Amino acid sequence: MNKNRPVNLDISTIKLPAAALVSILHRISGVVLFAVVALLLCMLDASLESEQGFADVAAAFDSIPAKLILWAALAALIYHLVAGVRHLLMDLGIGETLEGGRRGAVMVLVVAVVLILLAGVWIW
Repeated sequence: MNKNRPVNLDISTIKLPAAALVSILHRISGVVLFAVVALLLCMLDASLESEQGFADVAAAFDSIPAKLILWAALAALIYHLVAGVRHLLMDLGIGETLEGGRRGAVMVLVVAVVLILLAGVWIW
């Protein structure tokens, strides 16, 4: 056994490549979307129960915390969509090289940030 192996890796000191970061964020955005769907279905249920329920849900969307939650949900959706398109292109054989994967990952990050900021402007 090699005794020079690291025993405890400090994850915060490891510099991840862009493709790894995109992959991790894609998984996180999927989990966030799963949770947000439950929240939105509860709000849909409340809004369909009565006119008062609809008015309550509509009034809730006027608050700052609700707008932040909506923006976070849209951010997760946008990021997941953009990263998913990258995966579909890679399934078609586009961007499978090391350099293509790095460029595709950087493009995902840039496009997602721009679209998320535009969604934020649209919500406010």
